[in-house]
Amino acid sequence: MKNYTSINDINNIQDWIDEARAIKANPLQNIELGQNKTLGLLFFNSSLRTRLSTQKAALNLGVDPIVMNVSGDAWGIEFGDGTVMNGNTAEHIKEAAQVVSQYCDVIAVRAFPTLTDKEKDESEQVLTAFTKHASVPIISMESATGHPLQGLTDAITIAENTTKKKPKVVLSWAPHIKALPHAVANSFAQAMQKMDVEFVIANPKGYDLSPEITKNTAIYHNQEEAFKDADFVYTKNWSSYETYGKNLGGNEDWLITKDKIGDAKFMHCLPVRRNVVVEDAVLDSDSSLVIQQANNRTYAAQLVLKKILENL
Repeated sequence: MKNYTSINDINNIQDWIDEARAIKANPLQNIELGQNKTLGLLFFNSSLRTRLSTQKAALNLGVDPIVMNVSGDAWGIEFGDGTVMNGNTAEHIKEAAQVVSQYCDVIAVRAFPTLTDKEKDESEQVLTAFTKHASVPIISMESATGHPLQGLTDAITIAENTTKKKPKVVLSWAPHIKALPHAVANSFAQAMQKMDVEFVIANPKGYDLSPEITKNTAIYHNQEEAFKDADFVYTKNWSSYETYGKNLGGNEDWLITKDKIGDAKFMHCLPVRRNVVVEDAVLDSDSSLVIQQANNRTYAAQLVLKKILENL
């Protein structure tokens, strides 16, 4: 595998899940694979789980991680072609990506969307530019439209906790105080579409995800109807796709409660706003898988990095 920038880079998700679980059982089994290799972690946005879990994954493989908060520590980077750079940007991505490639054997990049320019966000300007101009493999640690490390993590977590051959999995929108990206929801939907599950999406009217993502997945605008017989409820807020990047307001009654989800397992990528997105009674219950998900972030990243290292 050359790059990992989308859930669609996974050829057989069950094989990947099985391999990730084997890594989890013995995390240091391939510690010599990454000797004398360096992973550059470039953050254009804040992070806790992604940063720490990807660093740990690298260390478990014997790789030396170098971390840089690009937006605060580096020169302002220009991504446009033919731009007259007489503004705030001092370095072009053409040079920046090639320079980082001299220092690192693999580059991982995290950058969020504008949520104001749909065309720009869907072009994946930052991720695409690194993939184009770097001479080493690229890993997405979240981009404008996808979070493939999280999506793989979620698939692993469901496989670990299912008691049914074909569980029902619901991706449910929940309220939030501000507009959020579609990346996590998009990659989760793509991952579930690759798994043998009954997958449905629940969201208020006005919050349907891109039809390029949902495809033939059933979409419910009635949350309680969608939750009927659910085995897993994965919750995430996202802004409107149709009225791009907007929080349309209202819908506070979509808060996730214990009464609504019943015996279903609860999942969320974290961080989560308690009693805005989900009530304490859910997060603090035995049904909550959020800490297990966070732990599995390491093994998802370790699997991806292992596959890339094996092809260097």
